[in-house]
Amino acid sequence: MRFDGAKDVKRETIFLSWGRRAFVEAEAANKGRIYVGTAGFSYSDWKGVFYPEDIGPRQFLEYYAARFPCVEIDFTYYRQPSPKTMRNLASRVGPDFRFTVKAHRTITHEIPERSELEKEIATFAEGVAPMAEAGVLGCVLYQFPWSFKYSKENLTYINSLGTLLPMAPAVVEFRNRSWAREDVYRSLRDSGTGFCCVDEPSLPGLFPRVSLVTSRLAYVRFHGRNAAKWFNHKEAWERYDYLYTDEEMMPWVSRILGMETKADEVYVLYNNCHRGQAALNALRMQELLGLGHPQ
Repeated sequence: MRFDGAKDVKRETIFLSWGRRAFVEAEAANKGRIYVGTAGFSYSDWKGVFYPEDIGPRQFLEYYAARFPCVEIDFTYYRQPSPKTMRNLASRVGPDFRFTVKAHRTITHEIPERSELEKEIATFAEGVAPMAEAGVLGCVLYQFPWSFKYSKENLTYINSLGTLLPMAPAVVEFRNRSWAREDVYRSLRDSGTGFCCVDEPSLPGLFPRVSLVTSRLAYVRFHGRNAAKWFNHKEAWERYDYLYTDEEMMPWVSRILGMETKADEVYVLYNNCHRGQAALNALRMQELLGLGHPQ
């Protein structure tokens, strides 16, 4: 969503911190709304970096929602969401705030037989229903692992997600480079399935950085570029321990503004959450895009 300071102009001039001027070309009639946020919000190591030292976890969401217009909920990957929890989260934000929700692992990583899969999807749908009813559910993110490689059978499954869980737009994220194919992109467009652009290390086999819109909803996830720890880490957070520079984010500004002209909504989420780095980068991206705080 565009907030204070956003301008519908043909050319935006951005002055970078190192003094170099960059011109970002954008169409005069900007169509969509841009939501910038982070993957999760409840992190104790964000205190003193993003959250003030004197507030507790119960105040985190309200503080966060005053500075960002959306958040990606990731705990739903590890455990099925309960209607009570999701209703509570929805009640603590304003009507313009958006939650994007990561699909449970049984839908993307540990896919069971059809009958069991339908039960898992039904449980997930029941859990997120309160957010959809409150009008704050932006989409469901289906992040597939690197081991999930391209095949016609897998592509058919991908394109069925929107009908299996029709209450929210479906967005898919691929980790494996085998999915970087024009026929896959065409298929996503035909089924109305959203595509998640990723910024991650440039390593063999990983999905490349592409700017693509395949549905009314565009999505970008920043995972960091910690190549040394991506496959060689002891703790999961090590993979995402990274702070982007302006120079690394700047090419995405023009891409995101381009997506805005093709999609109704553009979600930009930072997943480099260790030590509050995601929040710092998300705040900076809002500035680079000419967006202000929600409140």
